[in-house]
Amino acid sequence: MLQTKVAERGQITIPKPIRERLGITPGVILTFSTRDGKLIATKITIDDPIQKYYGCLGNEKRTDEIMRELRG
Repeated sequence: MLQTKVAERGQITIPKPIRERLGITPGVILTFSTRDGKLIATKITIDDPIQKYYGCLGNEKRTDEIMRELRG
């Protein structure tokens, strides 16, 4: 069982093994609810066909950077 401590402002760090297993990366949206005294976090998935493949070719550059390179 993995543990984390709640900070003063109510913030927590999701343990890395859980983030990796669930694909929780910076910018991912989570919703929170409770059930039977338990906190439940649910990852929101966006059915955006473009976002689904963004970065799949390993190019993490912003559009402006790419256009500058192409234009010389």
